[in-house]
Amino acid sequence: MTAAKATAADGCKLVYSVLADAGPDAPRLALVHSLAMDRHFWEPVADALEGKASVLALDCRGHGESGKPVGPYSVEQFADDLAVVLDAAGWDDAIVAGASMGGCVALAFATHHAARTTGLGLIDTTAWYGEGAPDAWADRATKAQSSGMAALIGFQVSRWFSDAFREAERHVVEGAISTFLRNDVEAYAATCHMLGAADLRAALPGIAVPTRVIVGEEDYATPVAMATAMRDGIPGAEMTVLDGVRHFTPLECPDRIAAELGTLIEASQA
Repeated sequence: MTAAKATAADGCKLVYSVLADAGPDAPRLALVHSLAMDRHFWEPVADALEGKASVLALDCRGHGESGKPVGPYSVEQFADDLAVVLDAAGWDDAIVAGASMGGCVALAFATHHAARTTGLGLIDTTAWYGEGAPDAWADRATKAQSSGMAALIGFQVSRWFSDAFREAERHVVEGAISTFLRNDVEAYAATCHMLGAADLRAALPGIAVPTRVIVGEEDYATPVAMATAMRDGIPGAEMTVLDGVRHFTPLECPDRIAAELGTLIEASQA
């Protein structure tokens, strides 16, 4: 996967890759990864979408090979970073989809860069984590800063994947853990605080592009109720609950996510 670089307005290096190139006339799909993951998170989904769209994924600031400036961060800033990446790739617009943190970023992009958004995919995510979110996310940030990323693994892995998947697909689980452990602790903490502060509920009624909300049936990080609130808040949005899976559906069931995104691609071209 060839890496390319762009530079944000504040000088932050942004690394991205075109995971699939379906030609100049193909639909374009930009993907935003989950917290503490990187652009490689999307490779299984991109493989399953081959021929249906050109697919781009970036390392958000603070993640992967992108720059890790001192916070605070905001989802609007991450959305602006994606706009810079699309400029660098020569993409005027795109269907934008994200998982978990990436879904918050995708929502912010569809709000602040509406003219560049042709479709919206919201996967295992939420517009708002709730009243206690600032404190809960601050606690997670503090634990990482005081005890290191490894101290969070047990908590994270059971949320990411179903019990059966963790047993059957240990190589996928170990890959996600490895990516998680490579994170810069301070950048991770800044991103946690960002998610605790994120509240995109007021933007939902203004979304005017085809939208699919997708959530794992067993996702207790961003549960079905949060997905339902987004579906109900976005005019015309459609929702799918994927049975038997948890929070990292792009890794646990990439073919099912690709099928959902394929439907979104078709709707955006109608």
